[in-house]
Formats: sequence, C-alpha cells, structure tokens
Amino acid sequence: MRNYKIPTLTIAGSDSSGGAGVQADLKTFSAIGTYGMSVITAITAQNTMGVFDVEELSRNIIKEQMKAVFEDIMPKAVKIGMVSSPEIILEIVDNLKKYKPETIVVDPVMISKSGYSLLRPEAKENLIKYLIPIAYLITPNVPEAEEITGMKIETVEDMKKAGKKILDLGPKYVLVKGGHLDGDAVDVLMGEDIFEVFTSERLDRKNTHGTGCTLSSAITSHIALGYDVVEAVRRSKEYITEAIRHSFDIGHGVGPVNHFYKFEGIE
Repeated sequence: MRNYKIPTLTIAGSDSSGGAGVQADLKTFSAIGTYGMSVITAITAQNTMGVFDVEELSRNIIKEQMKAVFEDIMPKAVKIGMVSSPEIILEIVDNLKKYKPETIVVDPVMISKSGYSLLRPEAKENLIKYLIPIAYLITPNVPEAEEITGMKIETVEDMKKAGKKILDLGPKYVLVKGGHLDGDAVDVLMGEDIFEVFTSERLDRKNTHGTGCTLSSAITSHIALGYDVVEAVRRSKEYITEAIRHSFDIGHGVGPVNHFYKFEGIE
C-alpha cells in the first residue's frame, strides 16, 4: 500500500555517504511509499569507514526549517534521529508541541557504528526529560537502552525490564532492538496495551550501515499509511531484513543496506 500524497518528515543529521541519517530516511520513505521531507539538524562528514566530523546547525535554522514544513505541508508522522545538543532538542520539542503532529517516532541516535559520539553527554538529560516523553514510539538499540536506563542488558529478559523503565519516562510505546545480543535478532515492543516479541534470523552480512535509521523511518512510514504499531513494526522488520539480505558492497568499509531491493529488475 503506497500513497505518495501522505507526507512524512525526518528530523535528523545528514550522512554525506548516503547510507544513514536523513538520506537513509528519505530513501526509506520513498521505498515504503510516502512523501518524504526533511529538517537537517547537523552535517556529518562520514562514509563507510566511519564518522570523521560533525557540525551542528543553528537552533534558528532548525526552527525555520520546521516552520517552513509544518506551515505548508503537515506531516502525517515524524521520525526524529540525530539531535546532538541540549539546545537543538529543546527547539525541536518546542516546535513539535506547537504544531502537534499525529505521530512522533524517536530513534535515540547516540553513537555511530564506528564509535563516534553523535549525542553530546550533556544532551542526554534533555533527550530523556523532554523528547522521549512526547514520543508515540521510541526505538533504542541495546546500547542506547542501556544509556537511557542506566542498566546492563545481556538477555531478552533484560530488554523487557529496560523497556518498562523507558515506558515510565512517558512514551506510548517502546521497541527495544536486540541486534547487539547474540543469537537470533529479537526485538521487544511494549506499551500499556501491548507486548510483542519479534524474532528474525540473524543474517551474516557486513553491510549494515544505516539499519537503525532505516527501521525507524520504515515504521514511521507504515504508521503514516494507517497500520497500527504492531503491524507497522512487523512490516518494517521484514523490510529491513530483506534490505540487509540484499545489501551490497560500496566503499571500503561497512556498506549500506539496499533500500530499493523491491524495485530491482523493474525497468
């Protein structure tokens, strides 16, 4: 089910190599079938080998980007990725409260795969205090959930406990992603009215650049298209699994997933 008249918005950092961040989000929105828009929070110098530098945009230009989008094309759902400073988080939260989009999906990006910190230590408090509570869904991986909760996560039971702690912060739903644990890829979706465990095979592929961004933006698109949160996560899990399965070598390091695998062979 595609409907390119349904607008979706990503608020995130730019990845110069195109595999993660805003670029991955826009590719995913298009692949799933919504109209993608963007508010850029930071410019990163990165490629398949790692992140080498980050320059944050000003609070004012972030405000003006959001104003330009929301006052002309109201997004059906908003995905939030890299928001590196306390000031940027406050600006985004103020504007989200002003414009009141239906759905906010927060992917709490903290550290890149290469180990580069994408969230300033002093920004973590604002993320927890102001951004997470207004989220419809938050999608932390295990290291991010550990940072948010302060607990060590080594098992699926630990993921469930961490999920409950995050729910206590105020979001409606939390999806704790277990890709960093051993064994099958297990994700736990929790909310006041639901509890679902999603298990999928762990694929032996090195090209996984942008998987977190891609999954959260896929969920955002599916929710915008009218699916409930359980079905949106299920469909998005299937999408990211196949995007990883069909990933390809480009560059000298960890390549991207294949956002458009469904369209291969179509002339």
